[in-house]
Amino acid sequence: MFVRSPWRTHAWTAPRGAPVALAAAVSLAAAVALAGPAAAAPSDQPGGTTAVLESEALDQLQQRAAEVQTGLQEQQGEVVAARQALTDAEAGVAAAEGVVADADGELAGYQAVVASYASAIYRDGGAVTPLTLLLSGGDPGDVLSAMAFLDVVDAHAAEVIGAAEQQRQAALAEQQRANAALEQARARADEVAARVAELEAAATAVTDELDAALGEVDRQLSQLQREQVDVNDRTAANWKAYVDELTAAGVAGTPAAALRNPAAGLPGGLVPVGAGGGGAQPGAAQLPRQPTSLLVLPGETLTAVSAAMEALGRPYAPGTAGPESWDCGSLVQSVYGRAGIALPGTQDDLFAVTTPVGAADVLPGDLVFLGNAESGLGHVGVALDPQTMLAADGRAGAVVVRTLPADQVLGIGRPSLGQRAPVPAPGPTGGALEVECGNTVYPPSYDGARAWGGYPNGLIPPSAMCPLGVAGHALRCDAAAAYRAMSTAFAGAFGTPICITDSYRTYASQVRLYGQKPALAAVPGTSNHGWGLAVDLCGGIEQFGTPQYSWMKANSARFGFLHPDWAEPGRGREEPWHWEFAGT
Repeated sequence: MFVRSPWRTHAWTAPRGAPVALAAAVSLAAAVALAGPAAAAPSDQPGGTTAVLESEALDQLQQRAAEVQTGLQEQQGEVVAARQALTDAEAGVAAAEGVVADADGELAGYQAVVASYASAIYRDGGAVTPLTLLLSGGDPGDVLSAMAFLDVVDAHAAEVIGAAEQQRQAALAEQQRANAALEQARARADEVAARVAELEAAATAVTDELDAALGEVDRQLSQLQREQVDVNDRTAANWKAYVDELTAAGVAGTPAAALRNPAAGLPGGLVPVGAGGGGAQPGAAQLPRQPTSLLVLPGETLTAVSAAMEALGRPYAPGTAGPESWDCGSLVQSVYGRAGIALPGTQDDLFAVTTPVGAADVLPGDLVFLGNAESGLGHVGVALDPQTMLAADGRAGAVVVRTLPADQVLGIGRPSLGQRAPVPAPGPTGGALEVECGNTVYPPSYDGARAWGGYPNGLIPPSAMCPLGVAGHALRCDAAAAYRAMSTAFAGAFGTPICITDSYRTYASQVRLYGQKPALAAVPGTSNHGWGLAVDLCGGIEQFGTPQYSWMKANSARFGFLHPDWAEPGRGREEPWHWEFAGT
């Protein structure tokens, strides 16, 4: 006799049209209570729908912030160009003044020679003229030669002084042109500054409204996180009760190999589980009893799902593999590795080798592959029942229990059945962007390439961040955990923790900084600090070549931090103090 699996769920689901900034908060609420695994019909779990902020209000505020950001980005080029023009004009004036000074000096030199000549004549008793030469007597030929020499001297003196004066007048004209260019550049700079001031005022006005909306989002997120913790606890408790019941029945350690081929026989007392297409499901069995049968899963599957339960609530971070944070593929690889089943660590590779089963036959512990025709494969998690799965979710920013959207299921795989010959995973088509662990992967050139959790830059609720333990500084939770570990290692080398001046930078603080340094600061909404993934450090690290800076260069990568190329010496923006978290 084939008996269907007796799992049921109750779930909170995200309302349609929820704004981007609330997506993660809503995803955190999309948790389910695992149905009672046991004896008779599973008992209902408390649950319901959680209220969310009206999406239209936040959408409008986000749109206004985006418009201001666009205006500031467009104006940024003008700011830089105007400042450069002003610098060039000031340099031109300085150069022209130098030329005038040189011309004045040259003219003065020639005038000094003439003055010396005149002084000598006065000292010797009068000017030498043709008449004085004639009266002085002497050979007539000598007199004629002397008179010709005087003509040449007078003509040359007049020519030299005249040329020097012309050069001086030309230099003065160039100085006037340079001064006019300087005035024009100053006027342009003032005009640009006025336009930037208007945009800054608009940004400040939007910031005030965004801060109020963000406070409401944070309040809701805190509530949803509390509810998520409750759901996680109940889910884990129900799973433990199910495992305890299997243990009491003496079937908790049933090996996967004994359940792979029901047609060849099952361990004593067990019967097959019916498949949706008829026949028996491989990799599972049931223990008949009254009033309901007990689903029997392989011991390896029980170990893997139990390990996954331990990761609930940990941060999601792409490229990480625990224990402080996970991505969707590494979590699956790790929990099944603890069960002795070796699996790859990415969603694509897992899809490629996991033996498939029908979507109607999904059982706890199966892998669920999500995606669509445009973006291809975009997520993997561990099924808990036909409606829910446990996953390190990029949109939620954490390991959560979430609803399983039936219209996005690309396949179901059962690790306990061994691996199949690799097949290619579905990829993006028609220019669609790749999706990883439920989160869109943007190209590096895109402003939001480092986005996470569905939040805009600088508008991440405080409840979604984790403290560094220093003066109110915070980062994304996996980055915060890595920073604390790095600071501890640094203290072991230097006796004090890492000195920090800046970490997560809110939209409001970005607006203030831009107002102070519009030519240097990032446009509000584009700063790397706005993703909670960058820090500015001090205590010696802020200077190239110090022992502290050298330690960071040698050790930061072990903790997932790097010094970006643009901040290296000789790159035009040397910032030894700036470090970014890229994941471990």
